[in-house]
Amino acid sequence: FPVNRIYCIGRNYREHAIEMGHNPDREPPFFFQKPSDAVVHTSSGASSSSSAAVVPYPPMTSSLHYEAELILAIGKSGLRIKESDALDHIYGFAVGCDLTRRDLQSEAKQLSRPWATAKGFDCSAPIGFIVPKDDLSSDIMTTTTKAVLPPDARISLFVNGEIRQ
Repeated sequence: FPVNRIYCIGRNYREHAIEMGHNPDREPPFFFQKPSDAVVHTSSGASSSSSAAVVPYPPMTSSLHYEAELILAIGKSGLRIKESDALDHIYGFAVGCDLTRRDLQSEAKQLSRPWATAKGFDCSAPIGFIVPKDDLSSDIMTTTTKAVLPPDARISLFVNGEIRQ
């Protein structure tokens, strides 16, 4: 699947926003980007755990943070898309990880500078296998954006074999 752009949403996870000292009730989520070459595919297939990639610890940091993420692979372009048509633009879903060099991000924030180097570095966007939307059962998908995945769907994050999120 060709990756042209990576759009990320900050402060969309309530508990993490509070952990980072923000008030999610007063501060809306915001968008930021990572370079497309930050992607590292962590598997070559849906059940290919033996071929999982090793994500190297990045240089210039002593504080690497991670967040498990639901990835939406957009397969159809559009502009000013109606909510009712949004699902038509999604190619598929994956689980990914947002890696952050938190010490560099904190320093940049204190200096009121962009924090692109804290978020956009080699291998900072690991992603698993993309499951095409058309491969999901029809009872999971609907014609609205309200029921894309089952309500009991869970995303987990393991670091060196230990569950962290």
